Amino acid sequence: MSIIGWLVLGLIAGFVASKLYAGSGQGVVLDIVLGIIGAFVGGFLFNTFGSAGVTGFNLYSMIVAIIGAVVVLWIYHAVTGRRSG
Repeated sequence: MSIIGWLVLGLIAGFVASKLYAGSGQGVVLDIVLGIIGAFVGGFLFNTFGSAGVTGFNLYSMIVAIIGAVVVLWIYHAVTGRRSG
């Protein structure tokens, strides 16, 4: 997947995950960064448990990235001490 694809996937995953987890975004840049990290984390988690990770720019990869981004947001909030909504 191209860098633009990763940015778009990360932006969407970060935005959706921040809405699911905290109810409000962390900011555009942080949403993108956490979403991209979440895509990697989601891919790793899915591969660890025997499923395919991020496979391209499709709905399955978006779900994997969102799940990973929620995990990353949880860790981010645990480390920074911020509470969700």
